[in-house]
Amino acid sequence: MNANTRSGDSPTWTLPPHFSRERRQLEAAGIASWPSLAAMDDATLRQLGRSGGASEARMVRLRGQARLIVEVGLEPADAALLLHAGVPDRRALAEADPQRLLVQMGRLQRRLTGMAAPLISLGTLQGWIRRARG
Repeated sequence: MNANTRSGDSPTWTLPPHFSRERRQLEAAGIASWPSLAAMDDATLRQLGRSGGASEARMVRLRGQARLIVEVGLEPADAALLLHAGVPDRRALAEADPQRLLVQMGRLQRRLTGMAAPLISLGTLQGWIRRARG
C-alpha cells in the first residue's frame, strides 16, 4: 500500500496533468473513481470522447488502466506502465511470460524514467501475473 491507497480502497483517483481534458469530461459525467471508469461501456466512452475536447483514444487508454487497477489491484503508475509495454488487459497479463515481460518493461522503464526509478523485479511481475490469473 502506498500514500495513494487507503486500506481496502482503490488507489486515489488522480490522473496525470496531460489528461486534464479527459478528467474534466469524465468528472462532468459523474465518473470520478477508478472503479466507475473501469465499468464504463464502449458506447458511453465513445460519446464522452467525442464531446468536450477529450480524446477517445485517451479515454480508452484510461479505461484500460482503470481495469488493471481494479481487476488486478495494481497502482495507477504500474497499470500505465503495463499498458505502454503492450499489456492491454487482465487476460493479456495472465498469459504473459514473466521473463519476457521483465525485459520489455525494463527497456520501457529505462527509456521513460532513466535509471532514477528502481526497476520492477521479476518477483513483482510474477505476483501481478498470479493476481491476473486469480
